[in-house]
Amino acid sequence: MSVSTVAADQSVCSPLPVLGRDVTVPLVTGGEVTYAALDYAASAPALQRVWDDVAAYAPYYGSVHRGAGYLSQLSTDLFENARRTVAEFLDCREDDQVVFTRSTTDSLNLLATALPADCEVFVFETEHHAALLPWRKARVTYLDAPRGPREAVETLERALAGRTGSAEGGHGSALVCVTGASNVTGELWPVRELAAAAHAHGARIVLDAAQLAPHHPVSVAGLGVDWVAFSGHKLYAPFGSGVLAGRADWLRAAEPYLAGGGASRKVGRRQDGGVDVEWHDSAARHEAGSPNVIGAYAVASACKALTEAGFDTLVAREQYLVRTVREGLADVPRVRFLSLFGDDAPRVGVLSFVVEGWNSSHFAAALSAEYGIGVRDGLFCAHPLVRTLLGGDPQTQGECGSPEAAPGEKSLNAIRVSFGAGTPDEHVERFVRAVKELVTDGARWNYRTEDGRCVPDTSA
Repeated sequence: MSVSTVAADQSVCSPLPVLGRDVTVPLVTGGEVTYAALDYAASAPALQRVWDDVAAYAPYYGSVHRGAGYLSQLSTDLFENARRTVAEFLDCREDDQVVFTRSTTDSLNLLATALPADCEVFVFETEHHAALLPWRKARVTYLDAPRGPREAVETLERALAGRTGSAEGGHGSALVCVTGASNVTGELWPVRELAAAAHAHGARIVLDAAQLAPHHPVSVAGLGVDWVAFSGHKLYAPFGSGVLAGRADWLRAAEPYLAGGGASRKVGRRQDGGVDVEWHDSAARHEAGSPNVIGAYAVASACKALTEAGFDTLVAREQYLVRTVREGLADVPRVRFLSLFGDDAPRVGVLSFVVEGWNSSHFAAALSAEYGIGVRDGLFCAHPLVRTLLGGDPQTQGECGSPEAAPGEKSLNAIRVSFGAGTPDEHVERFVRAVKELVTDGARWNYRTEDGRCVPDTSA
């Protein structure tokens, strides 16, 4: 189906209102333009609905779980209702726990501290660093990048079948960590099949849904995963909040992620001068300190807004935008999209590419300075994956180096464009037009490297 055919169906599907949609930015070539935020995979703009909900609550802000006053009770109810809203959004099982954290990174590090002794962890090298790095104190098997969904499942099955076992000669616990959608290629991973493979070999599985939850419905029960983690700032909710939701037993058995008020049920002095502590068994066990009630409420508001908008509608429109990019740049021979599973693999609104003859940081800088388009360049906190996709061959060194390249090192980086529920058609259309013009005509301005980043040269 062509873009023109699909476009006729978009009149009933408009983007959700987000903050910043009317912000204008200066162009280095003169004048101003409405900013095209196409870096949703890093942080999505806050939904207007979320901002309005938070603003309405802000005057009633009070301490949570610790006060008898009206505002404290109101805030406590709001915080716990937010937990229930998130559980419904994720289709959690009845006995699952929802723990509020700071981010996906925080959630997975929390789970890493709750691993049983001698737990083996299996993780693909394709993961974002938030999912790749927290397990280093455990026995970790890093799996090579698969080149298709079936290969991903087969690779995991072989690894689990070859588990080394504990020093006592038996198999201990095991955990698989996998993404739902790649933050580099946007490709959807076979989560349900990977979960089934993990369980067939006596392992559990945690889903990094940071890039999946803003774009597709996520059902903990339906996918069969044991835990799911995601970030509020990618789900159109600001304020540094995240979620870890899933099975309670490992979390209840673990020492609190942070020790302090809120995590403790009872604290007393011993005769020998020490302290005895009885910790909560609920999610509060890992939520020590005054919780980020506004962040939790923002996440819950975003969950409600996405649910009410309908994921079928949101997915259909996002796929239209994906086709707009891919079809619009299909005839530009110097543009190469990065993919593990192939160009036709299902994906969310995340696409990474390189442009032959261009340093990616130079290209991204020109998109920003000359067209008012914000994209990402670099290795996207997924260094092993991007290096695998680029084949390990650095691009020709341009006038600007990669922000992640060491001094004197040639660039090895890519460009990422990402969008979602709040992206207007015009932003994506402008991006396609800008890429074509830059490839065909080159940049209209000179650029230089400053503090590791490519910036317009305004010295002349």
